Amino acid sequence: MTKTYQNYIDGAFVDSGSATVDVFNPATGAVLAKVPDSDASTVDAAVQAARRAQPAWEKKPAIERAGHLRRIAAKLREHRTELAGIIVREQGKIQQLAQVEVDFTADYMDYMAEWARRLEGEVITSDRVNEHIFLMRKPIGVVAGILPWNFPFFLIARKVAPALVTGNAIVIKPSEETPLNAFAFAELLAETDLPKGVFNLVSGLGRSTGEALVTHNDVGLITFTGSIATGSHIMQAAGRNLTRVNLELGGKAPAIVLADADLDIAAKAIYDSRVINTGQVCNCAERVYVERGAHEALVDRLAKHFKATQYGDPSARDDLHMGPLINQAGLDKVAAMVEQAKRDGATVVTGGQKADLGQGLHYEPTLIVDAREDMDIMRKEIFGPVLPIQVVDSLEEAIALSNDSEVGLTSSIFTRNINSAMQAVRELRFGETYINREHFEAMQGFHAGRRKSGIGGADGKHGLYEFTETHVVYLQTT
Repeated sequence: MTKTYQNYIDGAFVDSGSATVDVFNPATGAVLAKVPDSDASTVDAAVQAARRAQPAWEKKPAIERAGHLRRIAAKLREHRTELAGIIVREQGKIQQLAQVEVDFTADYMDYMAEWARRLEGEVITSDRVNEHIFLMRKPIGVVAGILPWNFPFFLIARKVAPALVTGNAIVIKPSEETPLNAFAFAELLAETDLPKGVFNLVSGLGRSTGEALVTHNDVGLITFTGSIATGSHIMQAAGRNLTRVNLELGGKAPAIVLADADLDIAAKAIYDSRVINTGQVCNCAERVYVERGAHEALVDRLAKHFKATQYGDPSARDDLHMGPLINQAGLDKVAAMVEQAKRDGATVVTGGQKADLGQGLHYEPTLIVDAREDMDIMRKEIFGPVLPIQVVDSLEEAIALSNDSEVGLTSSIFTRNINSAMQAVRELRFGETYINREHFEAMQGFHAGRRKSGIGGADGKHGLYEFTETHVVYLQTT
């Protein structure tokens, strides 16, 4: 019998009506479980639970709040293998990457806990005699965290940890594609001494559960990771109540390879940044601009990597480089983009079609050359294991083409010349630039995009302060 999960509200697992959503294994098509499609009244119950719990939570010393995060992290480590297995089954992530995600999630909880003694305000110089001006950072109140499906477990920590350590309460809505890991998180959290109502979880579709959450008048901050279209809709919905938003949206990351680059390093880093999570990562390399003199040698190296890629059902094998796409719509989108690129004049070097493995949503790892800046394959996010390459004649041309985009999340450059690297840093209009390495951010950095890649950011000190608001005090003494 298929298991049906319950929402976690006010410290208890509760029934939430009869409407449910099926959760599938994208590698096999099997139904794994059912989760609630929560309605507005259920969402309201979760928000009100958070609202009731938040004042007492805020009054706790930050170091006590940090202790709760550490105990949650310890629980995750105790169950790291089973948690990784859930991610493999419902998201199609390969086993090694799923384990990295669980471990990184626990580390992230501990990292944010370390900020408990580092939350700082300011003392501002006054123009008046005997006046003192203080700027304090305080929690916003109730946070709504809406999660994506591509790194579903880590994104729990990215939203929960900074929210809780700064004194907020939170309501999480996982993606309907990958909610089971979030329920497992809630089950482990329920075994700790976290006060009831501080963390709540409601599952469901965006048009039902998500809509009720982002339009709720008692939500003070909406933090969302996902598509540009959904982020834009959330921003409009939040505008009704003037609710704050923190949005990490899509990317189309360029990788620039100059003729003087170490091409072995470049090829491996770009390959790793393309097939990671089957290309379903917002910051992974999505397009390559290579100087003409290095084009043939780079393509040769990349082709060898792509042809050697092992893919299939990650539950059945532990030697894979990638798994399936998340759903049929994602698979069809990737296939359609490749076919359009071919019609536009691009050439497929390797791959280029859906993979027939008997079951699952698989697409062959695909390398494309003869790409041009006017092709959709170079302008729109692919979100699959497809890498288009365009030849350029200078760094300046590569930078101009890279910047000619509606998004600006991550970018990279491969060169042995420090002047070229620093020119790229000065002129690329992206939130992140990686030099001679793969695309993957650090928890102590600040993961933020420009243009339609989002508003605000995550990680490090600057990401932590996204979950606070300022309170300025003017104290006049005699």
